Amino acid sequence: MSEAKNVPFTGQEYLESLNDDREVWIYGERVKNITEHPAFRNSARMIARMYDALHDPARCDVLTTENDSGGFTHRFFRAPRNGAEQLAQRDAIAEIQRVSYGWMGRSPDYKGSFVGTLGANNSFYKGFEKNALRWYSKAQERTWYINHAIMNPPVDRNKPSADQSDVYVRVVKETDAGIYVSGAKVVATNSALTHYTFVAHAGQVPIKDPKYSPVFMVPTGARGVKMISRVSNEYRAAVLGSPFDYPLSSRLDENDAILVLDNVFIPWEDVFMYGDVDLANRWALDSGFNNRASMHGCTRLAVKLDFMCGALAKALEITGANGFHGVQSRFGEALAWRNTMWGLSDAMAKSEVPWHGMVQPDARFASAYRVISQIGFPMIKNIIETIVASGLIYLNSHANDFKDPMLRGYLDTYVRGSGGVDAEGRVKTMKLLWETIGTEFGARSELYEINYLGSNDVTRLANLYDAQTSGDLDHMKAFVEKCMGEYDINGWTVPDLINPDDVSVLTSR
Repeated sequence: MSEAKNVPFTGQEYLESLNDDREVWIYGERVKNITEHPAFRNSARMIARMYDALHDPARCDVLTTENDSGGFTHRFFRAPRNGAEQLAQRDAIAEIQRVSYGWMGRSPDYKGSFVGTLGANNSFYKGFEKNALRWYSKAQERTWYINHAIMNPPVDRNKPSADQSDVYVRVVKETDAGIYVSGAKVVATNSALTHYTFVAHAGQVPIKDPKYSPVFMVPTGARGVKMISRVSNEYRAAVLGSPFDYPLSSRLDENDAILVLDNVFIPWEDVFMYGDVDLANRWALDSGFNNRASMHGCTRLAVKLDFMCGALAKALEITGANGFHGVQSRFGEALAWRNTMWGLSDAMAKSEVPWHGMVQPDARFASAYRVISQIGFPMIKNIIETIVASGLIYLNSHANDFKDPMLRGYLDTYVRGSGGVDAEGRVKTMKLLWETIGTEFGARSELYEINYLGSNDVTRLANLYDAQTSGDLDHMKAFVEKCMGEYDINGWTVPDLINPDDVSVLTSR
């Protein structure tokens, strides 16, 4: 591995860095070599592509900026001082998301949403300010791949406080060197391929016991860290299909894992909070993470919708339905959702809300995205199902069918596309589109977009609370009251409008 300590990993260095004896489990077995295991190997290589992009002369000006050590890092890992820097960060997010066609939400740039705040907002981490500053610089040194697990498992949520559960993460021992923690967190999306996982509390059930309040960073390969993976879409694609049949599953599956911490030692230097339950309960709201995560998520979704709309356009041409008025109308609706995401991304990127010496995306646009995306993605899925219809399942089973001389003739005749597209081209397009909505990979993607930045109730309430606390709602009500103040039961109360007394058949009685 390179000796450089102030520039991002190369793709090969990244793959080599995952060989740290991490404990990842899937299908009842511990993974021995994660970069070669068929459940993870191609997804790891797509992440490696992202690291290589940071070194690409054709992309580095868009993607990178100087870091605290005199090297360079992804732009989103720095605190933006003005709107121009924030807009450049958004453009860097979009550029690196194009490497994965918008399908990897938990990519290495993602945690810039959080670590990029640590320099400006280190005072929030009372008693651990130096740790926040240290991690602000450290994260930039190699552009470390950091993810988070900040939600409690869907167990015991009926209890009045989080500390009444034996499932949630808690401190089991405190020493001069650090703390030992045990418990579980969800959902550690793609954490099996990361260098570190950030653990905090962002649930609706509050913490009351200080033992349940730690916020910290833990190396993925630390002793006692265990990841129990869900079923692998990448593995399924390899066993039952091929890249032709599952072009997204086979390389872009962000495996979600149950994160189990079994008496894991966390040195004090990697702790951000401990003992202050009020601070721990406020982390999600006051750390600055949410608005930046919204800008990242919205931009990533906009890139993803570019891809989905492009695939949908190709599918409609192949079915010959692209000229139908009703089909064009629904396709226009899908494009409207795409335009909405880019518009909200622009609004967040170009807003300059002062925040501890840096700027932040406007919370109103961030909160709007978090709701609109939850509504929009299922709508786009329904549009695709409605206007492509049976074209999505009028498909043969496997790429091997095209290699059989007898079957090939039938497929060439009966499964060809419109406009001169041959059967192989038609099936290739339709299988790709089906991956976006219909396979287990596609279904998981929909679930991700619906719940990615919080429960549906919380994301909607955020818009209400922001309107209340910012004074916007008072201004809206005052706007209405101004209108209502111009009339009463006797008619207009303003001098420039004329009462209807001269023509009304009711007031003249």
